[in-house]
Amino acid sequence: MDAPPLALVTGAARRLGRLFALTLARRGYGIVLHYHTSASAAAQTAREIEALGVLAKTARADLADPSQIPAIFDEVDAAGGDLRVLVNSAAVMRRGEARTLSVADWDATLAVNLRAPFLLAQQAAPRMTAGGLIVNVTDVGAQKAWSGYVDYVVSKAGLEALTRVLARAFAPQVRVNALAPGLVLPADDFPSDQWQALVGRTPLRQSVRPEDLAAALEFLLDNASVTGQVIAVDGGYSLV
Repeated sequence: MDAPPLALVTGAARRLGRLFALTLARRGYGIVLHYHTSASAAAQTAREIEALGVLAKTARADLADPSQIPAIFDEVDAAGGDLRVLVNSAAVMRRGEARTLSVADWDATLAVNLRAPFLLAQQAAPRMTAGGLIVNVTDVGAQKAWSGYVDYVVSKAGLEALTRVLARAFAPQVRVNALAPGLVLPADDFPSDQWQALVGRTPLRQSVRPEDLAAALEFLLDNASVTGQVIAVDGGYSLV
């Protein structure tokens, strides 16, 4: 029996990464599930994927350390099957003011949010046969001027530029696109009243349903003519 196609999802233990991993598993992809510190959540997500009847392998790595990235692909290679999809979902978002942000904090954010997706794509593309897909998860904030999150905004704007550059560099064998979510899942410590106030500002007056973001990923899986694009799934938040 042929091995199933593989998908690598970073930051897949929790939140949006988990959503993308489960979406791909339901489409029949074996999943290499990257995590950093969320070991128990990663194990639980892997069990949910296996319950769908497909392979789930976990791969721990600190994406801020470039030397740890090749070990992720050791797990990919050991899994068997062709790597067909990479979803760069892992990210950090810390408050950082432009006047006071330290060099260390700037470097830490860009290492995970921008450098790591490039290094992962660089490793993934040669392993992909014709029809491969890389999806970078950006943010509608990439097009905004959130002065309290300067390093995060710059990293996501850079990731959108990287998406376009890699789409040209890796064509025609591999397509590269980005999804830019809006208000989907609040952080665990985000005040609910502030969240609702933000949601109320969007044209659709509702947070983004996770299933709509999953559907956007499936659109990219199915449409072989889309590359180099950033698709906002944000309830119109980018218009505000």
